[in-house]
Amino acid sequence: MAENRTPRDTLSREKTVRKVYRPTSSLPDPTPEPGYSYRWVATHILGQLEPTNTSRKFRDGWIPVKAEDHPELMLVGNSTGNVEIGGLLLCKMLTEDLKAIKEYYEDQAEANMSSVDNHFMRNNDPRMPLFSERKSTTSKGAGFGSGSK
Repeated sequence: MAENRTPRDTLSREKTVRKVYRPTSSLPDPTPEPGYSYRWVATHILGQLEPTNTSRKFRDGWIPVKAEDHPELMLVGNSTGNVEIGGLLLCKMLTEDLKAIKEYYEDQAEANMSSVDNHFMRNNDPRMPLFSERKSTTSKGAGFGSGSK
């Protein structure tokens, strides 16, 4: 039998790329500034003013972001001059200050875990020793949900 066909790989097709939909975020991301980290702080919860939360965040060092500094986030009708969307106020903080806060809370968590371990190991008995292993593993069950028996 004679081979009259041309190989498929020699044919050129126009490549079409399917457009992938990604839903928009409820809160836009600001244009990053070097050395700053951003966070949305709740000023209203369920329509009620939440001054305790905002004042605590301000005392921690979060600074409200001015709308004029980020024109891409300006909304029509914003009279406060800050970037605020749906009861959330965009704030910024120096990244090094945020790292210090994170380290503080990590140290607090470590001290709490150490306290719990010490309290747990206080009840240790040589006849039946306690083990304080903090190791977790995950495994995928064979056949679960796959329809096999």
